[in-house]
Amino acid sequence: MREQPEQQAPPVQRLRIRYAKRGRLRFTSHRDFSRAFERAVFRARVPMAYSSGFNPHPRISYAGAAPTGSASEAEYLEIGLAEVVDVAAVRASLEEALPDGLDILEVAVSPGGSLADLLQASHWRLDVAAEESDAGAAVEAFLGQESVEVERMTKKGLRTFDCRAAVLSLEAGPVTGAGVGARSTLDLVLRHGVPSVRPDDVLTGLAAVGGLQAGPAPLLTRLAQGPLEESTGTVGDPLAART
Repeated sequence: MREQPEQQAPPVQRLRIRYAKRGRLRFTSHRDFSRAFERAVFRARVPMAYSSGFNPHPRISYAGAAPTGSASEAEYLEIGLAEVVDVAAVRASLEEALPDGLDILEVAVSPGGSLADLLQASHWRLDVAAEESDAGAAVEAFLGQESVEVERMTKKGLRTFDCRAAVLSLEAGPVTGAGVGARSTLDLVLRHGVPSVRPDDVLTGLAAVGGLQAGPAPLLTRLAQGPLEESTGTVGDPLAART
């Protein structure tokens, strides 16, 4: 009979972490980041709790990762620890262990419950190569539709879905600064759901119904993600929420 694996003790503390993907590190895939983060907790000597089984893994739960190529100021994960630690010390040691561009912004003790359940919506800024007037006209056309179907290739093949229903708000504005040329920004709030609608899906929809040409490399930046305040359509802070 095969020997049963040793059962690991449950975590004694859980920490929720907000981190950013900036600059060239926005092209880091979720798999690449997870490997980098596991190396970072090892180098930082964070006392991780481990899963049970024949191949124990550090208890790390990722939630709501942004698409590869998108910058983000609001990525989240949760770790389980074998000891109670000083939160500020963990933040400092992880920040030192991660490369520049993968930056720890906040660490908080988990109050319990599901972190993923708190990530109900995202606030995005989309920097596109279009005049503000053209972007505004496309936004008006998009918001005037009851549904806007787009296609995206997924692991299960080409999928068609409505990208309009997930859009809670969408506004066009100027890009300020010297030498920006014909550019504008789109301020976008997306409700999370199934299927998951991404900012690039919205750009596809804007091109389809409003003729918007976003340029070859629009910069997509997630500014926030968290609980949705239905009355105002704003996105809250999941680390401040009590579950």
